[in-house]
Amino acid sequence: MDASLSWIKAYVPDLDCTDRDFFNRMTLFGTKTETYTRFDQNLEKIVVGRIQEIKPHPDADKLVICQVDVGKNSVGNTGVSEDGRVQIVTGAKNMKEGDLVPVVLDGGRVAASHGHEHNEGGADLKENGISIQAGKLRGVESYGMMCSIEELGSSRDFYPEAPENGLYIFEENSGVQPGDDAVAALGLHDTLFEFEITSNRVDCYAILGIAREAAAAYDLPFYKPDHQVKSEVDQAQDYIKVEVQDSVLCTHYCARICKDVHIAPSPKWMQRRLASCGIRPINNLVDITNYVMLEYGQPMHAYDLSAVAGNQILVRRARDGESFVTLDGVKRQLDRDVLMICDAEKEIGIAGIMGGENSMITDKVHTVLFEAATFQGANIRKSAKRIGLRTDASGFFEKGLDPANAIEAINRACALMEELHAGTVVAGMVEAGKPIEPLRRIPLEEGRINALLGTKLSKEEMIDYFKREEIGYDQKTGEVVVPSFRQDLHATCDLAEEVARFYGYDKIPVTLPKNSATTGGKSFRMYVRDKAEEVAQFSGFSQAYCYSFESPKVFDKLLLPKEAKERAAITISNPLGEDFSIMRTLPLGGILTSLSTNYSRRNKDVRLYEIANIYLPKELPLKDLPDEREQFTLGFYGEGDFYTMKGVVEEFLESLNMLEHMQLNPRETLYEGIQGRPYLHPGRQAEIQYQDPKTEELVKIGYLGELHPLVAANYGIKDRVYLAVIDIPSVLPYATFERRYHGIAKFPALSRDLSMVVPREILAGEIEQTIRNCAGEYLEKLELFDLYEGAQIQKGYKSMAYSLSFRSAKRTLSDEEVNSCMERILNGLKGMKIELRS
Repeated sequence: MDASLSWIKAYVPDLDCTDRDFFNRMTLFGTKTETYTRFDQNLEKIVVGRIQEIKPHPDADKLVICQVDVGKNSVGNTGVSEDGRVQIVTGAKNMKEGDLVPVVLDGGRVAASHGHEHNEGGADLKENGISIQAGKLRGVESYGMMCSIEELGSSRDFYPEAPENGLYIFEENSGVQPGDDAVAALGLHDTLFEFEITSNRVDCYAILGIAREAAAAYDLPFYKPDHQVKSEVDQAQDYIKVEVQDSVLCTHYCARICKDVHIAPSPKWMQRRLASCGIRPINNLVDITNYVMLEYGQPMHAYDLSAVAGNQILVRRARDGESFVTLDGVKRQLDRDVLMICDAEKEIGIAGIMGGENSMITDKVHTVLFEAATFQGANIRKSAKRIGLRTDASGFFEKGLDPANAIEAINRACALMEELHAGTVVAGMVEAGKPIEPLRRIPLEEGRINALLGTKLSKEEMIDYFKREEIGYDQKTGEVVVPSFRQDLHATCDLAEEVARFYGYDKIPVTLPKNSATTGGKSFRMYVRDKAEEVAQFSGFSQAYCYSFESPKVFDKLLLPKEAKERAAITISNPLGEDFSIMRTLPLGGILTSLSTNYSRRNKDVRLYEIANIYLPKELPLKDLPDEREQFTLGFYGEGDFYTMKGVVEEFLESLNMLEHMQLNPRETLYEGIQGRPYLHPGRQAEIQYQDPKTEELVKIGYLGELHPLVAANYGIKDRVYLAVIDIPSVLPYATFERRYHGIAKFPALSRDLSMVVPREILAGEIEQTIRNCAGEYLEKLELFDLYEGAQIQKGYKSMAYSLSFRSAKRTLSDEEVNSCMERILNGLKGMKIELRS
């Protein structure tokens, strides 16, 4: 961000400082200044001179001898006569007698070599300038030099009235006299500062923002430019109607009208301010919009109202496949993500980027429509990239602008139209879009701010600091009222930063940290992760690191039904490719891909595990952060079977003291019309459940099983694959590392065997749960030791045999007590249609 000191002083007129002081003060205040350059660098002893006489050189056809009046205040310089005249020999051709020109006297300096000696009129700038000495040119004394604008270190961008090759000639109405300081007359006693603005300070991408910062840094009054129109006619509503169809991409749109427009060059002061910021002056109308953009940081656009069909502005998205010719004559291809400015019949501009060739301003314009709007920054950035056109305007919109600023900016443009006699302003403004939001409020907590900074400032001192930057304070509520242009202030820590800037970072005392030091440590979740890794590694599994991004094709490979909720995945806006275009909602894709890679490389026995997140959106399109759930995933093929994987899961749950209440349920229906998980073998899978001992509620904590053969084929694996997934967040509420140790039993145990005929559909887990519930407190151990299905057992049934061990920690149990327990167990089993085997 570049800004000249003279332009800043236009709003802070009491600012009186050296360039170095301004550089240091602004940097310490938080508005970092990178460098500065003086426009009058290496310009010495340069005055205004009037050419009184021009004679040809006697010995050189290309040279002339001039008598120049440089004012009586120049008397005393070499070659200056008593009446203020000096003789100068020059090769310039564009002057005549009576012209006022800049003259460097003997011993003076200019910034560059003779511009008119270069084929293209350029200037050769010298680091230390060029010293001008009196001497003879082809035998004739010359006591100075008349200067071109390039020799003064400037260019025609700043002074478009200067000739391409030749001396700079002051205009007759410039008000200068012989002997005046020519550098001052040209406005070159100025300094250009380059500021490094952080992205959160959008307000400082404007000259007014920099000036406001300077006023606050020096505690001086800040004066906004006049944006009130003194004389208005008609009503804007009679000239134009505005409709915003997409208030998300265009939150606010303002339109004003100026008629009887007169196109002419803008005044010198405006041209030079624009040129100092790198913008080429064109005419008063274009220059006003560019000037307001630099002054307020608000891009504007002007349309020829006669080219706006139906006197209507419509802000809408483009249609896929549309094309549009911009002001630079290039045909741009559009899609529906590009926001367009349209009239009743056609598109007339790409919102926030560039207007259209079909509505451009010409010298014949009579009535102008001024546009100032607030467009969504992210959309403008993407649109500019998509169509390959990035402009100064799009650069401003990308940062995110203040809607209230658009109103002031468009009024300022109209005030300048009136001031420069460029047209007649029509009364009123036409607005559309969302209403401007109320000002943000932040509670002022001076104690917390002092604690953050290590200072002892009073609330009154802080409020005084805030007032210097137009930040208000509500005495009734004790809240700081944040102006709309300060979009970086959201919380107490932001206010603390403002206080620190005013107080001075260099004045904050050095103090030791006040917070109590901690030794650190792992969270409970991290300990559970460690235990999962420990169990997996001790069981022969190697850790895998898989991508969180995957392809939508993974859902079909896993045989998920079309209505499966897992298919509702978060889409990546700029994916590396289709294979990385969504955030995974299942943890299996990565593990199966890794197993497939190992299988294709003929690794016989592979065991892999991963602890990573899945990403479950709460709604689509995404409006809130997704539910990120950490999953402990295991997978293997080769040596082992279902019970191998079951043993690993049980070992993990045992390490968390959860195994006693674990159950396996193979009958869970997760999708309509499908029992179990479609990507697992229908007869070799189970949901892992945990029965809360307090509420007896069953909680799903994971699943395990053999991979469905079709899914295995989709991944190119011809061996049996076994998988298990544990949902870590579901485990955490019930996991514990506390262990209760019991001494060696003093009393003997009594054993009983129980052999029964069981309907085939009844699960072992259901039988064991019934036995435990009926046995009472003395049941110490329950173990299945025989399972048989065959010719000796009735069809549809199976034989199961359990060993039961009973013991009391206080005494020896009697047979009668154990028999009573067994009777309760048998009664419970009869209710399940289970009979003792004879």
